[in-house]
Amino acid sequence: MASEPSPETLTSYLKLSDTDDNGSSHGDSLEKNPEEPPKNISKKAAKKEAMKAEKLKKQQQMAASAAQIDELDPLASNYGDIPLKELQSKDISGRVWTEVKSLSEELKDTEVLIRGQAQTIRAVSKNMAFIVLRERGFTVQCVFTIAPGFVSKQMVKFVTGLSRESYIDVYGVVSVPGVAIKGSSQQVEVQGRKIFCINRAIPTLPFNLEDAARSEAEFIKAEQTGEQLVRVGQDTRLNNRVLDMRTPANQGIFRIQYQVCNLFRMFLSSEDFVEIHTPKLIAGASEGGSAVFKLDYKGQPACLAQSPQLHKQMAICGNFGRVFEVGHVFRAEDSFTHRHLCEFTGLDVEMEIKEHYFEVLDIVDRLFVYIFDELNQKCKKELEAVNKQYPFEPLKYLWKTLLLTFKEGIEMLKEAGIDADPLGDLNTETERKLGQLVREKYDTDFYILHRYPLAVRPFYTMPCYDDDLYSNSFDVFIRGEEIISGAQRVHDAEFLSNRAQALGIDLKTISTYVDSFRYGAPTHGGFGVGLERVVMLFCGLNNIRKTSLFPRDPQRLAP
Repeated sequence: MASEPSPETLTSYLKLSDTDDNGSSHGDSLEKNPEEPPKNISKKAAKKEAMKAEKLKKQQQMAASAAQIDELDPLASNYGDIPLKELQSKDISGRVWTEVKSLSEELKDTEVLIRGQAQTIRAVSKNMAFIVLRERGFTVQCVFTIAPGFVSKQMVKFVTGLSRESYIDVYGVVSVPGVAIKGSSQQVEVQGRKIFCINRAIPTLPFNLEDAARSEAEFIKAEQTGEQLVRVGQDTRLNNRVLDMRTPANQGIFRIQYQVCNLFRMFLSSEDFVEIHTPKLIAGASEGGSAVFKLDYKGQPACLAQSPQLHKQMAICGNFGRVFEVGHVFRAEDSFTHRHLCEFTGLDVEMEIKEHYFEVLDIVDRLFVYIFDELNQKCKKELEAVNKQYPFEPLKYLWKTLLLTFKEGIEMLKEAGIDADPLGDLNTETERKLGQLVREKYDTDFYILHRYPLAVRPFYTMPCYDDDLYSNSFDVFIRGEEIISGAQRVHDAEFLSNRAQALGIDLKTISTYVDSFRYGAPTHGGFGVGLERVVMLFCGLNNIRKTSLFPRDPQRLAP
């Protein structure tokens, strides 16, 4: 491990004072912790990657060894590894930090202190080294060039001996180069004067970020030129999710996801909705069927909630009028598809209605047009980052959302030569085909399909007044895939009980829910949205696991 820095080094780190001439030299030796290359790459590419990793490790070890045995360095207090003891919230130094994203030409010749991760490290010669430092998705190039009184030969060796992804502090002066900088987001450089390592990453990472950030177009181009590139597979990414999160595309995806939740809350709050928090441990299935995670609850049978459906309706009966929730939803389905998860984030809404469930559809319409408009304005940088690795067409939507009946959708499919059951549900293939037909005819990727067959809806769904084979329910689609299910709810206790029994639901497990309608209940309706699906489809991604921070599917329970 690294030799402990001298007191002068720590003083310099805490105060970032002028160069101290009385420091002692201190190098570092890197911990040996090689790892096997990812299993999902070709043998030739894996061998090449292993050779590169071994060469890098030897260079780091040689640099560290040379720094230890070199002559005393009068600038030794300006660099080094900071011991853990000095990082245990020991001092408040009053130092002023600058965020990487704020580094611009206006700060030319200004001294700055920045912290981030060493994304790339490149030795130009024995006298010069570059580090691209990354902080929260923004990057800046730091240059260390030997200069009397500022940067020594030993400091350059220390820089080149650092491992990628290590956390570092860099103190230096902002400069503006005469040419554009291709390797970083900020178009300025920091002329390094001091550098301290806060935490070292292992020498050999499970995969390189530049490999994980490649687009499919780059792989196609490499194949044409005969270049060997490492493809990082989905399992490798998810097994090392913390590292995978650092790619520009993933930073963009999850910042977009945050904005969807934020905008959802903002819009509904402005429409007089109240946010609630419902239990995730319940006595019986909230949606019906067997796809629930069952567990023992202090000797009683229980399960994880498939949705907040029952409790958000009870909140309406409790006179809240309009409610919403952002919370976890659990489905024990053995669905190995690109769009199903066993745990996802639900965006749920429930509201009183006066005359018609179209009052709910009006909220859906205005809510999502608002979210889409704001995402396109607020998340330009994030959308660009996603589009660079996973190219997609911007979502097309109308200022007034298209509304079609289920029968109209079936008719469009039949006219296109696709057979679909008018009293059954749409499968994935027919949903996608209908989405294509709607895009061609109405020039929109976002639309609402309503009056679904009653037989394919949950027990609490209100039937249509004019045809009890159909229901006052709806689904909402993006790019031909469902993101929302909703309906007017049954608010009559006896009718609700009969519906539940007809679908095989044990009334004992939902007795408190049914009883809530015996004390006077308003007509009401609502909907549930899958957050991960919204982000996946808005960004045109091909798998929902890309939009779940730590996905849970039938085969994954870690990390």
